[in-house]
Amino acid sequence: MSDKLINASQARPGTTILVDDVACVVKSNDISKTGKHGHAKCRIEAISVLDGKKKVFVVGGHERLEVPIIEKSRGQVLSLMGEKASIMDLETFETIELPISEELKNDIKDGDQIEYWNVQGTKVIKRKF
Repeated sequence: MSDKLINASQARPGTTILVDDVACVVKSNDISKTGKHGHAKCRIEAISVLDGKKKVFVVGGHERLEVPIIEKSRGQVLSLMGEKASIMDLETFETIELPISEELKNDIKDGDQIEYWNVQGTKVIKRKF
């Protein structure tokens, strides 16, 4: 998976972490200390990078969280086929098929340049240029 780990107390808003093997962006991290001999607890709210679902969980401040590897690439739309688009990577000229999200469905047309992310092996179109 990933070779980079951070403490839960270091997960600042904007940091990308893995939650249940899903890449998520941290929206808030409330750190509380629980008494004289207790350990700090972190209540982390995160939003999934792939589907936008909210995840809330509590972990100890010393717990280690994985940071996913996200590769950002540019591509050009060759053709649209219903829910999918045929994309040519602008660096490697490789052709791949990617699903189109609901937000971008009406905006993307043949010939448009897009940015797509490779998140832990799952490729997704993120925006149009």
